[in-house]
Amino acid sequence: MQEGDELMAEELFIPKLGQTVEQVTIISWLVEDGQKVSQGQEVMEVETDKAVFNVEAVDDGYIHIGPYKAGDVVPVLTVVAVIGEEDESFKVPEETKLKTEPDVEPTPAAEPAPKQEAAAEAGKGEKVFASPRARKLAREENVDLSRMQPTGGNGVRVIEKDVLEYLSREVKASPLAKRVAEQAGLDLWSIQGTGPRGKITRTDVEMALASRASPKKEMPGPPLAEISLPEMEVSGRQPLKGVRGVIADRMGARARTTARVTLLMDADATEFVNLREKLKKEKEASWGFAPGYNELIAKACACALRRFPYMNARLNGDVIERLADVNIGIAVDTERGLYVPVIRNVDQKDLETIGKEFRDRVDEVRSEKVNPDHISGGTFTITNLGTYDVDGFTPVINLPEAAILGVGRIAAKPAVRGDRIEIRKIVTLSLAFDHRLTDGAPAAKFLQYIKEIIEQPNEVTLVK
Repeated sequence: MQEGDELMAEELFIPKLGQTVEQVTIISWLVEDGQKVSQGQEVMEVETDKAVFNVEAVDDGYIHIGPYKAGDVVPVLTVVAVIGEEDESFKVPEETKLKTEPDVEPTPAAEPAPKQEAAAEAGKGEKVFASPRARKLAREENVDLSRMQPTGGNGVRVIEKDVLEYLSREVKASPLAKRVAEQAGLDLWSIQGTGPRGKITRTDVEMALASRASPKKEMPGPPLAEISLPEMEVSGRQPLKGVRGVIADRMGARARTTARVTLLMDADATEFVNLREKLKKEKEASWGFAPGYNELIAKACACALRRFPYMNARLNGDVIERLADVNIGIAVDTERGLYVPVIRNVDQKDLETIGKEFRDRVDEVRSEKVNPDHISGGTFTITNLGTYDVDGFTPVINLPEAAILGVGRIAAKPAVRGDRIEIRKIVTLSLAFDHRLTDGAPAAKFLQYIKEIIEQPNEVTLVK
């Protein structure tokens, strides 16, 4: 590929898919080498430890695939193909490859080429050579192109990958999180932030420290590796990695980090069940689905979160932040593990919209085609084990959220009504909350309000 052609071709690279994702596994190419593609067209499938994602073409043209095939493990930001003219071929200059070793100060050339000199002096007002996509991204992220290390055009042209790599090297963390991490000697790059736009908070650092602690400090008794296991026939083994490993690390750290308290409360769901049956008959044909308990409970929780905003909160360092949006996550079980798709602004949406969005999210996670934006940004979580005949349980708080609601099965049970005993539909609600953010009585009021909505459901409130 000639230099002039290279400047026209766009490089297709593995995008950053989260702060902690360093490499992906290629599942398959969705196009053939040399095929004509359109910008935005899905051209390959890759897998992280969380889910499967599609990579889209960055431009119109003919795709020329590099030496990467299904099953290969590739670092993020690696150029895997180029999109350009039909007669071009894949060839990436050495400068464009992702650096895996620490940056070394380059030895300045005695007489730099004019273009290189212009790029190096760009910060002094001279022109920066950059692709349109790189300029657009830099403008959106409000970063200076002159601070990028160019890799396109034999090292003189800033391309989109250079901007992304620069952004990925900037650790977004609160001052307190940086201070705690520095005192503990913890690398912030190893932590996934849960704050706004992935910002690392003090709680994230504390969770990472708890996870890093030795087993002897985390639990009584000898470390797992030192426990003497009896001889037994093993029918199978599953490494604790991928999604299962992520769940193990985070759930354990969350359980150790939070001051968790769980409140249990029974609610008479007889009228709630009647409302749902009524909505099934009236709405299933026009909506295309039968309204479910999950979206009805989500709507009830949204009402409660608006009335008691101290429950729609999070801990950011040493500050409790009350959140403006009500974004509710609903836990979904899949073959790969537990996912929590998030429905945003539940309090502003009608039941039909919530139901459709929830079903779309479930389809995504179960088909392993997850949009990262759809599993982040929650302010409150619901986990429902009623379909498994579970009555009550202690859910684990989805940090940095303040609380999580566990919902058990709705079962026919004897209940006292006035001076009579009747068979009613009863559901057990389990509210686990972080005592650092609120106390027992305020949390109980919140749960009591949800109970009142379930026992005396208002169709207008829950449907509109």
